[in-house]
Amino acid sequence: TGMDVMDETHDSKLRSWVEVDANSDFPIQNIPFGIYRPKGGGDLHVATAIGDYVLDLAHLDDAGLFNGTEVEGTEVFHEPTLNALMSMGRKAWKEIRLVISRLLRQEASNGDLGNNNDLKNMALISMNEVEMQLPVDIGDYTDFYSSKEHATNVGKMFRPDGEPLLPNWLHLPVAYHGRASSVILSGIDIVRPKGQTKTPDAPAPSFGNSKRLDFELEMGVFIGAGNNLGEAVSVNAAEDHVFGLALVNDWSARDIQTWEYQPLGPFLAKNFATSISPWIITLEALEPFRCSGPKQDPKPLEYLRNTKDSTFDINLGIYLKTENMDSDQLISSSNYNYLYWNMSQQIAHHTITGCNLRTGDLLASGTISGPGKDNRGSMLELSWLWTEPIKLSNGDERKSLDDGDTVTLRGWCQGDGYRIGFGDCTGTILPPN
Repeated sequence: TGMDVMDETHDSKLRSWVEVDANSDFPIQNIPFGIYRPKGGGDLHVATAIGDYVLDLAHLDDAGLFNGTEVEGTEVFHEPTLNALMSMGRKAWKEIRLVISRLLRQEASNGDLGNNNDLKNMALISMNEVEMQLPVDIGDYTDFYSSKEHATNVGKMFRPDGEPLLPNWLHLPVAYHGRASSVILSGIDIVRPKGQTKTPDAPAPSFGNSKRLDFELEMGVFIGAGNNLGEAVSVNAAEDHVFGLALVNDWSARDIQTWEYQPLGPFLAKNFATSISPWIITLEALEPFRCSGPKQDPKPLEYLRNTKDSTFDINLGIYLKTENMDSDQLISSSNYNYLYWNMSQQIAHHTITGCNLRTGDLLASGTISGPGKDNRGSMLELSWLWTEPIKLSNGDERKSLDDGDTVTLRGWCQGDGYRIGFGDCTGTILPPN
């Protein structure tokens, strides 16, 4: 694939004529994609981010700056979602990235965008003046369970006398189908769900508010070009179907989950809300941070064997802010490359039956935990089955989430003098309706 080669857009020395803070998630090497509208109202357009600004690609397209690329004449940047752009495939995505990179470079400050004040004023808008929107029309949502450390922790807690990993776990990427309609944008509040719960000593279940609300630190993969029904995607071709990644918080009602999940798995415990960050970070942006994942033993079956490194060194952090705190506090840190099963294996497994993935489908990784106590990706693990409360800097303690708590997920790849960030994925817990 074309993904094996880096190009001029990856040069760590590139700087933009748009001022970008050294710690910004969105330097010129990133070029993420999202959907925005001006706060004052107006149409939804496709945009990229540079520093503290969004750059409206529809206006650039109207000005002819994408002429000669595959998007010329398509109007994909005027769509209210990224789906049309995502369906065009890697060649188009790479062309667009190159055009944007060249327009934004320092030496282009007197170029087609830099010295066109009318266009610049229209297309370059402060992030404070825009509303980000759900970037993708998500048809289907699959949630994997691909972190060995997470699955082992959960196994130890729930099956203390047995093997932590069930017999299938080391042989295939376990997953379930989640609910696409309740995938929501970062910043939207989470209403505490109600449901049935049953304590071990109770003779019968009772109905009420979930008392064990939790977060899950995950990464989501968005499918660009899909595959036809009946035609599997091979493990080494899988990345050609990936448009990019976003942070995912798959909120979980653990007390509801404990009672409902046998024998078919999660249902109401997860279907009330799943938050995603607004910007999709392309595989192209992540390419310099490609790395190998954990050694797999036993060796997976042939259809799951990658012949190249298929994961990325993405730092991940979970931040918690209670109503009594002035700022959020890091409570755990992890890394995308801890995942045992990588995205290519997930896609190969998902489609081996001939299942057709479609443009806009979301494949979440499952909770991403690491080896240490401070690398755990859920409150269930951090509090070790609600027995060890987290102590926060202001004296507050938490075993699970209280109303008014705000959870923020952050992710970034650290480059030489720049970082490729994902933007925040945040949500605040509201009391039940």
